[in-house]
Amino acid sequence: MIKMVNVSHTFRSRKHVVEALREINLDVPQGQFVAVIGRSGCGKSTLLRLISGLLAPTSGQVLVDGSRVGAPRRDVAMMLQRPALLPWRSVLDNVLLPVEVFGWPPREHAERARQLLDMVGLTGFIRRLPHELSGGMQQRVSLCRALIQQPRVMLMDEPFSALDALSREELSLELQRLHKEFVSTTVFVTHSIQEAVLLADRVVVLSPQPGRVRRIIDIGIPQPRSLGPNSHLAEVSNIVAEMHELLLTSPSQ
Repeated sequence: MIKMVNVSHTFRSRKHVVEALREINLDVPQGQFVAVIGRSGCGKSTLLRLISGLLAPTSGQVLVDGSRVGAPRRDVAMMLQRPALLPWRSVLDNVLLPVEVFGWPPREHAERARQLLDMVGLTGFIRRLPHELSGGMQQRVSLCRALIQQPRVMLMDEPFSALDALSREELSLELQRLHKEFVSTTVFVTHSIQEAVLLADRVVVLSPQPGRVRRIIDIGIPQPRSLGPNSHLAEVSNIVAEMHELLLTSPSQ
Protein backbone atom coordinates (compact mmCIF):
# COMPACT_ATOMS: atom_id res chain seq x y z
CA MET A 1 0.00 0.00 0.00
CA ILE A 2 2.88 2.36 0.87
CA LYS A 3 6.20 2.15 -0.90
CA MET A 4 9.25 4.34 -0.42
CA VAL A 5 12.05 3.85 -2.94
CA ASN A 6 15.48 5.37 -2.21
CA VAL A 7 13.82 8.35 -0.52
CA SER A 8 16.05 11.12 0.80
CA HIS A 9 15.13 14.54 2.07
CA THR A 10 17.30 17.55 2.84
CA PHE A 11 16.10 20.81 4.36
CA ARG A 12 17.93 23.85 2.96
CA SER A 13 17.95 27.45 4.11
CA ARG A 14 20.33 30.35 3.57
CA LYS A 15 22.37 29.40 6.62
CA HIS A 16 21.84 25.68 7.10
CA VAL A 17 21.61 22.40 5.24
CA VAL A 18 20.11 19.52 7.22
CA GLU A 19 19.96 16.03 5.76
CA ALA A 20 16.92 14.53 7.50
CA LEU A 21 16.54 11.20 5.69
CA ARG A 22 18.86 9.20 3.46
CA GLU A 23 17.86 6.44 1.01
CA ILE A 24 14.80 5.11 2.83
CA ASN A 25 13.40 1.92 1.33
CA LEU A 26 10.19 0.72 2.92
CA ASP A 27 7.17 -1.39 1.94
CA VAL A 28 4.01 -1.35 4.04
CA PRO A 29 1.39 -3.85 2.81
CA GLN A 30 -2.33 -3.16 2.92
CA GLY A 31 -3.72 -3.37 6.46
CA GLN A 32 -0.38 -3.54 8.24
CA PHE A 33 0.44 -1.48 11.33
CA VAL A 34 4.03 -0.21 11.24
CA ALA A 35 5.64 1.78 14.06
CA VAL A 36 8.66 4.01 13.46
CA ILE A 37 11.07 4.73 16.30
CA GLY A 38 14.45 6.41 16.65
CA ARG A 39 16.25 9.15 18.49
CA SER A 40 15.05 12.76 18.33
CA GLY A 41 15.97 14.40 15.04
CA CYS A 42 16.24 11.16 13.06
CA GLY A 43 13.52 12.20 10.61
CA LYS A 44 10.49 10.27 11.88
CA SER A 45 8.03 13.15 11.41
CA THR A 46 9.62 14.05 8.08
CA LEU A 47 8.96 10.50 6.90
CA LEU A 48 5.25 10.89 7.71
CA ARG A 49 5.06 14.24 5.93
CA LEU A 50 6.59 12.68 2.82
CA ILE A 51 3.99 9.88 2.82
CA SER A 52 1.18 12.39 3.38
CA GLY A 53 2.25 14.57 0.45
CA LEU A 54 2.94 17.60 2.65
CA LEU A 55 6.61 17.38 1.62
CA ALA A 56 8.20 16.29 -1.63
CA PRO A 57 11.33 14.13 -1.36
CA THR A 58 14.65 15.59 -2.43
CA SER A 59 15.24 12.31 -4.26
CA GLY A 60 13.46 8.99 -4.63
CA GLN A 61 9.78 8.13 -4.88
CA VAL A 62 6.89 7.76 -2.45
CA LEU A 63 3.92 5.73 -3.68
CA VAL A 64 0.51 5.04 -2.13
CA ASP A 65 -1.58 2.32 -3.74
CA GLY A 66 0.78 2.34 -6.73
CA SER A 67 0.44 6.08 -7.44
CA ARG A 68 3.25 8.53 -6.88
CA VAL A 69 2.49 10.96 -4.05
CA GLY A 70 2.65 14.57 -5.21
CA ALA A 71 0.09 16.25 -2.94
CA PRO A 72 -2.15 15.40 0.02
CA ARG A 73 -4.73 12.68 -0.71
CA ARG A 74 -8.26 12.31 0.62
CA ASP A 75 -7.70 8.63 1.41
CA VAL A 76 -4.73 9.46 3.67
CA ALA A 77 -5.48 10.86 7.15
CA MET A 78 -2.97 12.27 9.61
CA MET A 79 -3.24 12.48 13.39
CA LEU A 80 -0.81 14.73 15.25
CA GLN A 81 0.64 14.92 18.76
CA ARG A 82 -1.87 17.58 19.78
CA PRO A 83 -5.56 17.05 18.99
CA ALA A 84 -5.88 20.53 17.40
CA LEU A 85 -9.64 20.66 17.94
CA LEU A 86 -11.43 23.90 17.08
CA PRO A 87 -12.38 25.34 20.50
CA TRP A 88 -15.69 26.88 19.36
CA ARG A 89 -17.01 23.67 17.79
CA SER A 90 -18.69 20.83 19.63
CA VAL A 91 -17.23 17.32 19.73
CA LEU A 92 -19.59 16.20 16.95
CA ASP A 93 -18.86 19.23 14.79
CA ASN A 94 -15.10 18.73 15.21
CA VAL A 95 -15.45 15.16 13.97
CA LEU A 96 -17.46 16.39 10.98
CA LEU A 97 -14.87 19.02 10.00
CA PRO A 98 -13.31 16.91 7.18
CA VAL A 99 -16.80 16.37 5.76
CA GLU A 100 -17.16 20.14 5.36
CA VAL A 101 -13.63 20.56 4.01
CA PHE A 102 -14.14 17.90 1.33
CA GLY A 103 -17.65 19.12 0.50
CA TRP A 104 -19.37 15.84 1.33
CA PRO A 105 -23.11 15.69 2.20
CA PRO A 106 -23.25 16.29 5.98
CA ARG A 107 -26.41 14.30 6.60
CA GLU A 108 -24.82 11.16 5.19
CA HIS A 109 -21.89 11.44 7.60
CA ALA A 110 -23.53 12.70 10.80
CA GLU A 111 -24.72 9.23 11.81
CA ARG A 112 -21.29 7.82 10.98
CA ALA A 113 -19.71 10.43 13.28
CA ARG A 114 -22.04 9.44 16.11
CA GLN A 115 -21.18 5.77 15.62
CA LEU A 116 -17.46 6.52 15.81
CA LEU A 117 -17.89 8.56 18.98
CA ASP A 118 -19.92 5.73 20.47
CA MET A 119 -17.13 3.28 19.63
CA VAL A 120 -14.59 5.33 21.62
CA GLY A 121 -16.91 5.87 24.58
CA LEU A 122 -17.93 9.48 23.92
CA THR A 123 -21.65 9.05 23.24
CA GLY A 124 -22.65 11.40 26.05
CA PHE A 125 -20.19 14.12 25.05
CA ILE A 126 -21.15 14.99 21.46
CA ARG A 127 -22.34 18.49 22.38
CA ARG A 128 -19.43 19.31 24.70
CA LEU A 129 -16.72 21.79 23.75
CA PRO A 130 -13.05 20.68 23.69
CA HIS A 131 -12.13 22.52 26.91
CA GLU A 132 -14.68 20.40 28.75
CA LEU A 133 -12.81 17.20 27.90
CA SER A 134 -9.69 15.55 29.31
CA GLY A 135 -6.59 15.20 27.15
CA GLY A 136 -7.34 11.55 26.44
CA MET A 137 -10.93 12.35 25.44
CA GLN A 138 -9.70 15.09 23.10
CA GLN A 139 -7.41 12.61 21.37
CA ARG A 140 -10.32 10.20 20.97
CA VAL A 141 -12.21 12.99 19.20
CA SER A 142 -9.17 13.62 17.00
CA LEU A 143 -9.05 9.91 16.15
CA CYS A 144 -12.73 9.93 15.17
CA ARG A 145 -12.12 13.02 13.02
CA ALA A 146 -9.42 11.13 11.15
CA LEU A 147 -11.58 8.01 10.76
CA ILE A 148 -14.66 9.89 9.47
CA GLN A 149 -12.99 10.21 6.06
CA GLN A 150 -12.59 6.41 5.94
CA PRO A 151 -8.87 6.61 5.14
CA ARG A 152 -7.04 3.79 3.48
CA VAL A 153 -3.85 5.06 5.13
CA MET A 154 -3.59 6.45 8.67
CA LEU A 155 -0.48 8.43 9.64
CA MET A 156 0.00 9.07 13.36
CA ASP A 157 2.73 11.37 14.72
CA GLU A 158 3.18 10.64 18.44
CA PRO A 159 -0.54 11.09 19.13
CA PHE A 160 -0.37 9.85 22.74
CA SER A 161 2.89 11.44 23.88
CA ALA A 162 1.27 14.28 25.86
CA LEU A 163 -0.97 11.93 27.85
CA ASP A 164 -0.43 10.30 31.23
CA ALA A 165 0.69 6.67 31.33
CA LEU A 166 -2.75 5.21 32.07
CA SER A 167 -4.44 7.19 29.27
CA ARG A 168 -1.72 6.05 26.85
CA GLU A 169 -2.32 2.43 27.82
CA GLU A 170 -6.08 2.79 27.39
CA LEU A 171 -5.76 4.47 24.00
CA SER A 172 -3.21 1.89 22.85
CA LEU A 173 -5.77 -0.86 23.52
CA GLU A 174 -8.48 1.21 21.80
CA LEU A 175 -6.28 1.74 18.76
CA GLN A 176 -5.52 -1.98 18.45
CA ARG A 177 -9.25 -2.68 18.39
CA LEU A 178 -10.06 0.07 15.89
CA HIS A 179 -7.22 -0.93 13.60
CA LYS A 180 -8.57 -4.47 13.37
CA GLU A 181 -12.08 -3.17 12.68
CA PHE A 182 -11.18 -0.65 9.98
CA VAL A 183 -8.10 -2.45 8.57
CA SER A 184 -6.48 0.79 7.45
CA THR A 185 -2.76 0.76 6.72
CA THR A 186 -1.10 2.61 9.61
CA VAL A 187 2.29 4.23 10.11
CA PHE A 188 2.73 5.28 13.75
CA VAL A 189 5.66 7.43 14.89
CA THR A 190 6.60 7.20 18.55
CA HIS A 191 9.47 7.74 20.97
CA SER A 192 8.14 4.96 23.18
CA ILE A 193 9.62 1.51 22.59
CA GLN A 194 6.86 -0.10 24.67
CA GLU A 195 4.17 1.67 22.65
CA ALA A 196 5.73 0.48 19.39
CA VAL A 197 5.85 -3.14 20.57
CA LEU A 198 2.29 -3.07 21.92
CA LEU A 199 0.77 -1.68 18.73
CA ALA A 200 2.76 -2.71 15.68
CA ASP A 201 3.02 -5.66 13.34
CA ARG A 202 6.51 -4.39 12.46
CA VAL A 203 8.79 -1.76 13.97
CA VAL A 204 11.12 0.30 11.78
CA VAL A 205 14.18 1.50 13.69
CA LEU A 206 15.81 4.60 12.21
CA SER A 207 19.45 5.52 12.74
CA PRO A 208 20.44 8.96 14.08
CA GLN A 209 20.50 11.87 11.62
CA PRO A 210 20.40 11.40 8.73
CA GLY A 211 17.66 8.86 9.32
CA ARG A 212 18.20 5.52 7.59
CA VAL A 213 16.44 2.22 8.08
CA ARG A 214 18.69 0.47 10.55
CA ARG A 215 16.50 -2.55 11.20
CA ILE A 216 12.92 -3.74 10.74
CA ILE A 217 11.67 -5.99 13.55
CA ASP A 218 8.65 -8.27 13.18
CA ILE A 219 6.42 -8.38 16.27
CA GLY A 220 4.95 -11.86 16.28
CA ILE A 221 2.94 -11.49 19.48
CA PRO A 222 -0.84 -12.07 19.40
CA GLN A 223 -3.07 -9.05 19.93
CA PRO A 224 -4.49 -7.41 21.92
CA ARG A 225 -1.27 -6.71 23.80
CA SER A 226 -0.81 -4.84 27.05
CA LEU A 227 1.66 -4.46 29.90
CA GLY A 228 -0.74 -6.19 32.29
CA PRO A 229 -0.59 -9.79 33.54
CA ASN A 230 -1.54 -12.77 31.37
CA SER A 231 -0.99 -10.76 28.19
CA HIS A 232 2.26 -12.08 26.67
CA LEU A 233 4.17 -9.81 29.03
CA ALA A 234 7.38 -11.84 28.81
CA GLU A 235 7.45 -11.68 24.99
CA VAL A 236 6.72 -7.95 25.04
CA SER A 237 9.48 -7.36 27.59
CA ASN A 238 12.04 -9.34 25.55
CA ILE A 239 11.40 -7.35 22.37
CA VAL A 240 11.38 -4.06 24.30
CA ALA A 241 14.80 -4.96 25.75
CA GLU A 242 16.14 -5.87 22.29
CA MET A 243 15.05 -2.54 20.80
CA HIS A 244 16.31 -0.59 23.77
CA GLU A 245 19.76 -2.11 23.28
CA LEU A 246 19.59 -1.39 19.55
CA LEU A 247 18.81 2.29 20.11
CA LEU A 248 21.59 2.65 22.71
CA THR A 249 24.30 1.37 20.34
CA SER A 250 25.64 3.25 17.35
CA PRO A 251 25.05 1.81 13.85
CA SER A 252 28.71 0.84 13.57
CA GLN A 253 28.62 -1.32 16.70
